[in-house]
Amino acid sequence: MRSGVRLGIDVGKARIGVSRSDPHGMLATPVETVPRDLRGDADLARIVEIAAEFDALEAIVGLPLNMRGERTLSTDDAAGFAERLAARLVPTGVPVRLVDERLSTVSAQGHLRQAGKKTKQSRSIIDQAAAVVILQHALDIERARGEAPGQPVTTPEPPEEETRT
Repeated sequence: MRSGVRLGIDVGKARIGVSRSDPHGMLATPVETVPRDLRGDADLARIVEIAAEFDALEAIVGLPLNMRGERTLSTDDAAGFAERLAARLVPTGVPVRLVDERLSTVSAQGHLRQAGKKTKQSRSIIDQAAAVVILQHALDIERARGEAPGQPVTTPEPPEEETRT
């Protein structure tokens, strides 16, 4: 198991849940809920700040496939967000990975319900709880397989300028 704090990211339409692991990669805990900025990049900037604050080894973004493992509009949104995040984090040495997150929100809601929290009261923390589920799943996969979970997000290479002769 690699040493270092990992961030877990649950991308939603209105909010982004953020979690982190301990430095040994054993346990995921909630960090904060970042408001989604669909017109700008304040959400990306805040997550980059969090990554720097915790000296993150990597960021794990949940990829919400449907129950048949197929892509949806939410999948495309999360993957697009992960690419924009990677464009900011990879140059700082923090890779971004996508991990299948089917049922993470449902699981998080169940845990909160068991703790006596009502869904309406816990909207602001449900995203953090889903990020915890995503990250814990990724940590468990890495521990079981001995390799980084999911798939790396690559940033597109800038096009080479043509030289005229």
